[in-house]
Amino acid sequence: MKITVKETKIICSNPDNPKHAYFAWPSVARLHDGRLAMVASGFRRRHVCPFGKVVMCQSDDEGATWSRPAVVIDTPLDDRDAGILTFGEHDVIVTSFNNSREMQRRWNRKTRDPYVEAYLDAMDAERAEERYLGSTFVISHDDGRTFSEVKRIPVTAPHGPARMPDGSLLYVGRLFHTGPEVQNNGGIAAYRLEADGSYELLGMIEGSDPALYDCEPHAIVLDDGKILVHIRVQGEGYFTTYQSESTDGGRSFTKPRRLLSVKGGAPAHLLTLADGTLISVFGYREEPYGIRVMISRDHGDTWTEGGFLYINGLNPDLGYPASVQLKNGDILTVYYAKPEKNSPAVIMQTVWHLDLDAKEETV
Repeated sequence: MKITVKETKIICSNPDNPKHAYFAWPSVARLHDGRLAMVASGFRRRHVCPFGKVVMCQSDDEGATWSRPAVVIDTPLDDRDAGILTFGEHDVIVTSFNNSREMQRRWNRKTRDPYVEAYLDAMDAERAEERYLGSTFVISHDDGRTFSEVKRIPVTAPHGPARMPDGSLLYVGRLFHTGPEVQNNGGIAAYRLEADGSYELLGMIEGSDPALYDCEPHAIVLDDGKILVHIRVQGEGYFTTYQSESTDGGRSFTKPRRLLSVKGGAPAHLLTLADGTLISVFGYREEPYGIRVMISRDHGDTWTEGGFLYINGLNPDLGYPASVQLKNGDILTVYYAKPEKNSPAVIMQTVWHLDLDAKEETV
């Protein structure tokens, strides 16, 4: 197996206003009309701040150029991770989540930013949280040109839901109001989400280990209906990816099993390529910091580590990659990183080619 990196570049930033130039947690998808769409949380001051907005950039030339970021979700809260998925004939869902004012106040005590504190003081937190606090989404019925009002669902995941064979959406995510102390009582759940915004609980995923914290899953539905879920699992000296599976439409799942070393990296994004190969891209937050990939040719039963797509080496504040296959067979992976030592985080892309002719070693 050989990975050839063809291009790496910044695709979304805000150099003209360094006070609101932090972009992170992207996802990417191909729209129904063939355009590519990338969504991320942007116009932030830093990793945690109340000014986050979910933005979308589009490309009609297979990622060679991208439009400027346009705002898709902007609640009074901080609007973090951005997911995107197409479904139906013209439908697109964009997902996010946000935090309470009090949580943002706690984070701001570390930086003592008076600009942030003034905004939080002026916010009508009770009204904003009653309407928007939690895991949010908007739906477009015209291929991403206009979007619905903001709606909520009980679970959150960085890259949003997956398509089911019956046309509905499977949203596997962490229950929004649960923390590490309750994760083994059902922290990750699977919901069926309909195009009108209604949803129902399908099943739960058992926690990996009482001493660890399971979060930030991504699910994919294979052609035979099998569901794979890659889960970020972390603890003291532990930051890696586990896999759980379902063969009954998300009503029951296997106990998660570890795929990588205990510091192997996370969270992951799954994609099935045109030839049936599965790839899972994930952030690596040990030196050398970067973006890595693993590959499966047996429907997720075994995985081969494919190495780095991008090496940063500067800062562990990076990752959350997501991929789409281009028309020529190459793969475009988006992620966030700080490309220079003192720069804000930006959205980057790497275009790469996968040659599977080499012998594999399973992990």
